[in-house]
Amino acid sequence: MLSTIAAASLPILVVTLALGGVAKLATVGREASPGALARLGPAVLMPERFAKAAMIACALVEFALAAVLLVVDHPVARWLPAAFFAVATYVLWDLRRRRPDVGCGCFGDVSDTPVGLRSIGRAAALTAMAALVGAKGLTGLPQVTVEIAPWIGGGVALLLACSPEVDGFVSRLRHRAPCEQRPMPPGRALSRLRASAAWRAQAGSLLADEPSDMWRELCWRFFVFPAQGDAEVVFAVHLRGRRPAVRAVVVGADGQVVAPDDRGDASLRESTPVSA
Repeated sequence: MLSTIAAASLPILVVTLALGGVAKLATVGREASPGALARLGPAVLMPERFAKAAMIACALVEFALAAVLLVVDHPVARWLPAAFFAVATYVLWDLRRRRPDVGCGCFGDVSDTPVGLRSIGRAAALTAMAALVGAKGLTGLPQVTVEIAPWIGGGVALLLACSPEVDGFVSRLRHRAPCEQRPMPPGRALSRLRASAAWRAQAGSLLADEPSDMWRELCWRFFVFPAQGDAEVVFAVHLRGRRPAVRAVVVGADGQVVAPDDRGDASLRESTPVSA
């Protein structure tokens, strides 16, 4: 039975290490408020100017350990993940005692909930899994069989139960802000516009690749492009859904709609204050 549990633990460890590394690098790459990284994980125990470097170093170590579990067949290498998670368990315990206000940073800024017993329990569970893998001398991903699959599911369920990040995710789903209040970078809305049929229909008449003006009204983002014939094409991109509605109208030099798109309607024309 222990061999089966070890075989199920190996892919869980690899995926967990890889996800942790990716999340940390993504957190470093995103623009954050000053000092945000210094409030995550063991970085709080060192000067703030080293917080970014510490996060990157931890991510690289996790990637290296995931690779070790996959390709290195040596007893010392197989025990390195167990040592890593054991140290992480102690650090989280000490962090909870010394700085109960900071998050573990296990998965970057997603793990900003103050360190509690669940985070410590997750690290301890991963330590036990890694120790079992090391004791059984496993390397590389095992073939998932009917015997191993339930143990993989059980291990994942255990880690999810010990993950406070799940609570935050569920809470965000339950209390999602209305469309009018959700942030949407203009660049993302512009990308959705350029993938739409309305854009392809008007692209031949546009005189520039970038909009001359843009603004947002509730759930719509508007883009204005100069067009042939001393006109402008006004696109409206809805900000909700994976395939949002896109509308377009052509506005003449006198500010009057020349040729509304077949999918346009009066509400678009009324909510598009374009000056000549």
